[in-house]
Amino acid sequence: MRRFSVFVLATALTALVALPAIPAGAAPGDVLVTNGSPPSPFSANKQNEPAVAVDANHPNILAAGANENIDMEACNAAEDDTCPFTEGVGVSGIYFSMNSGDSWTQPTYTGMTARHCLGLLGDGDPACEPEVGDIGTLPGYAENGLVSDGDPAVAFGPRLANGAFSWENGSRLYYANLTSNCGVAGCGTGGFKGFEAIAVSRTDDVVGAAAGRNAAWMDPVIASKQNSALFADKEQIWADNAATSDFFGNVYVCYAGFRGINGTSQPLFVLTSRDGGDTWAQKKVTSASNNPSSGQGFGRSGCTIRTDSQGVVYVFAYTFGFGFPGTGEQIVIKSFNGGSTWGRPQHVQTAVDTCNAFEPSIGRCVEDGIGGARDDLGASPSVDIANGAPTGADATNRIVLTWVDGRDGLNNEHVMFTSSVNGAASWSSVSQVEQGTDRGYYSAPAISPDGKTVYLVYNAFTTPFRNDTTSSRGLIGVVLQASVTGTAAASINAFSEIHRSAPQGDPRGSSQNNLAAEFLGDYVYAAATRTFGVAVWNDTRNAAVCEAINEFRQELHDEAVASGQRTAEAEEPRGEEERAQFGSQKDQEEDTGPPAVQQECPPTFGNSDIYGYTTA
Repeated sequence: MRRFSVFVLATALTALVALPAIPAGAAPGDVLVTNGSPPSPFSANKQNEPAVAVDANHPNILAAGANENIDMEACNAAEDDTCPFTEGVGVSGIYFSMNSGDSWTQPTYTGMTARHCLGLLGDGDPACEPEVGDIGTLPGYAENGLVSDGDPAVAFGPRLANGAFSWENGSRLYYANLTSNCGVAGCGTGGFKGFEAIAVSRTDDVVGAAAGRNAAWMDPVIASKQNSALFADKEQIWADNAATSDFFGNVYVCYAGFRGINGTSQPLFVLTSRDGGDTWAQKKVTSASNNPSSGQGFGRSGCTIRTDSQGVVYVFAYTFGFGFPGTGEQIVIKSFNGGSTWGRPQHVQTAVDTCNAFEPSIGRCVEDGIGGARDDLGASPSVDIANGAPTGADATNRIVLTWVDGRDGLNNEHVMFTSSVNGAASWSSVSQVEQGTDRGYYSAPAISPDGKTVYLVYNAFTTPFRNDTTSSRGLIGVVLQASVTGTAAASINAFSEIHRSAPQGDPRGSSQNNLAAEFLGDYVYAAATRTFGVAVWNDTRNAAVCEAINEFRQELHDEAVASGQRTAEAEEPRGEEERAQFGSQKDQEEDTGPPAVQQECPPTFGNSDIYGYTTA
């Protein structure tokens, strides 16, 4: 493979792709990551759940992922009061920066799309039939009988050549996401058993991938070990990128595997690849049972996976507490032999998830108000390790951890931070690092490879819980920075705020595709080099609030309260089988029909975006 210098990569990409200017309305330093996505109509204008990764060997090169609805049909297609996920159309978006996050490009590929399904006024036009055309999501899925279903996770690692991993061989980008079988005309053969699988896409040609060349990507590989009852969810990927590691080049994916009726069997799995993602081995690293009688609630989810400079693999996850007040446990599972065997789960921190802490009093897992965005994974541990990549030579192996906690009740949600310098054996005192009266929603840390600087990004609500859908709500993204002053776990200066998104957005302008509630996803993300940090978050500054939707959501809430039922809040359907499980939108809303969005709402209703900030 040809080797490209950082300068050649940046120059080549500039010649191929026109990078957009920072859009109007951005705060100083803000940049719109999802800049190729339209401002309307819904749901093509919807993005959420961002991830970001930096190439440790070429640190000006970044990749981001997000749930991306750019290729979905418009609400006017077929019935005007439905805005469904179009069967056979993917939602795993990919974005690139060649200048350390100062600007981003969103490539266009070819695949299965519904962009042509704009529909007509009224319900008389036919249902949307996807076809091959331009897509703004990962290529290669429809051709292999698959659909990319989001939950993006990205990581850079060294490339394998002549039987060895080396940065001299070049870099490889890995993109893990959920995938389902494609059951529409025009899809190729392939597929798998089960409802939802973990697939991994890869590219060694970032320039070609950023320029929109399908051939720059290898075919997606089904990494999870599938059976007819498995529903895989909430995965994260990491490549061992420190050359000092005994397992340099290994790639790991953690995920929650739901099996049985209502997910009563739900172990945490880790997948390991030792050949650059061609093949994967699977290990179960926690028990499978969800047993409320033992104090364990829903099970384990929200995993994070990282490696230190010696190749020790760390998997962090959250074990939900049973019922109110939602007191659960963060755990860590470690492997010292490159994922071949794993130790027993060990306690890390006690955490109170805002979902189960508040749900009994407000009717559903939300923080911002009636019909709000779900918040069931805020207490999941988000982690980074100073492993000295790419060489590993200056690693401190300090671990930094953050989460959002509801221990002090509704309207007092905290962004927590702690650190370990002895392999997660002990931790510094937990600090509350949210700024002012910010109500933490999701958070993520990043530490420079040499362990000198820590960055932390969080989404937060700036308004108290709203008991109606008519009062305004505020959502912002905040980036913090702190310097490390010594080798002890507590030797980190206080965080200072280095960026706050402005103008803040109103999350009521975001939406689930079934229109019953807002939707902002499950996480934010950060990455760091020795000289800068980069953060990405969910943003609704460009989303218009719709009065008709507010009324619809209020009616759903009032009906649920009157009937003694919880407000409709099903997780966003992704794959074809999952969509079938949740039923049609009409089934979910048989009592109160939603409005016709394109006729009754502002054009930019639902226009949630991914914004980013870099200190470079």
